[in-house]
Amino acid sequence: MKHRYPLLWLALHRRRRMLIALLVGMAVFEALIVVITVTVSPQELFAGGGRTPPGAFKAFSGSTGDVSIASYPGLLGGGLVHPFWIALQLTVIGSLAAAAVAADVESGTIELLMVRPISRNRLLAERTAALALASLALNAVATAVVAVGVLLSPQLHQAVPLSGVFVAGLLGTAFTLCLAGPALAVSAASSRRAAVIGATIGFGAVGFAVNFVALAWSKAAGLRFVSPFHYYTPGDALAHGTVPWGSFAVLTAVGLLGTAAAFRLLARRDLAP
Repeated sequence: MKHRYPLLWLALHRRRRMLIALLVGMAVFEALIVVITVTVSPQELFAGGGRTPPGAFKAFSGSTGDVSIASYPGLLGGGLVHPFWIALQLTVIGSLAAAAVAADVESGTIELLMVRPISRNRLLAERTAALALASLALNAVATAVVAVGVLLSPQLHQAVPLSGVFVAGLLGTAFTLCLAGPALAVSAASSRRAAVIGATIGFGAVGFAVNFVALAWSKAAGLRFVSPFHYYTPGDALAHGTVPWGSFAVLTAVGLLGTAAAFRLLARRDLAP
């Protein structure tokens, strides 16, 4: 397998220490969220004195409004949309998307790769697969830890169906695809890895900020439709256990369109640094 897809495995091998650290970090973080959820009731954390959390807190529970963060699904959903979770995902996407094309163009090694009988499409396809595998592994670890926590805790199992955990993981995978597609397009068009990393962070940070503002300020509610976080709703998934096919389709479509644009841009560009 490694001999058939050398660029894929080389991309993962070069970043193996980073990927291992991110996987361990994700597992520890989600385990901590589960422990906190089991130990302290969400109502005690976010609704002291009988008050309910502000509407803007929906952004931190991964919900469009049905699920409050002051609930078991909301708090577990918060662990799947927390800035730390986002940072780990963006690290994988930014690093591997930059390595897809832009890093080789910047360093000049793209010319050495093209000397061999390797097509541009194969180059991008294998490195896109490496990014997809790394993101899938990160989401799988987060999903597995939350699933184990739900199985081991009777109160969590009562409030959160196990199917909801896997639906949240599916949405997380679609969300990372949504960000990875445009990041790959930037890499295919750019000659600087910093531009790819900056664009990836921008997609994530600006998207979260736009969704937060849209939930907090009614006059800006229409902006929520341009943010990927409006469609990535792990809190709702954990509570209901059903796949929101409309949101899943939007996230997947954006990712696939971005990836298709990356192949088109790479086919037409000059690879000279």
